[in-house]
Amino acid sequence: MDMKNLNKTQKLAISGAVMAIYIVVMYFTQSFAFGQYQVRIATAIYGCAYLFPFLVVPLGLSNLLANMIMGGLGVFDIVGGGLVGLLTAGCCALLGKRRLSSWFVAVPITLIPALGVSLWLSAIIGVPYWTLAVSLLVGQAIAGLVGALLVKALKRVWKEN
Repeated sequence: MDMKNLNKTQKLAISGAVMAIYIVVMYFTQSFAFGQYQVRIATAIYGCAYLFPFLVVPLGLSNLLANMIMGGLGVFDIVGGGLVGLLTAGCCALLGKRRLSSWFVAVPITLIPALGVSLWLSAIIGVPYWTLAVSLLVGQAIAGLVGALLVKALKRVWKEN
């Protein structure tokens, strides 16, 4: 399949599939995705926007839906998670547009969710911001590395440079 010349129907179908994958991965990893060290492997999927920028909005919506279904921390966590997802996927898409090394997707996947989510999560659960941010950075660093490896693998499959 020529991934550079997709029509709207193909983009919609791929977007739906990616959203489903994100939700399923979150469901099966929620036991360690919501703990002290939140290892949210599903956020590695944000890296796909590096190759497929049309996935920015679906990935943001995926995070919003995952927080709505599994999060349980209220509207700030739901909406905030959606915005963090949009921003993270958007940064990954920008890195791809600029043709920077795909290893760089690890940076927004690690930093944006950890530092962004800590803003409202620290207020909701009463943990100091930097204590929570450091804890989330540990987990997100794993997701960032997995995201970079995912993009590398996808680049080989679709022979993107």
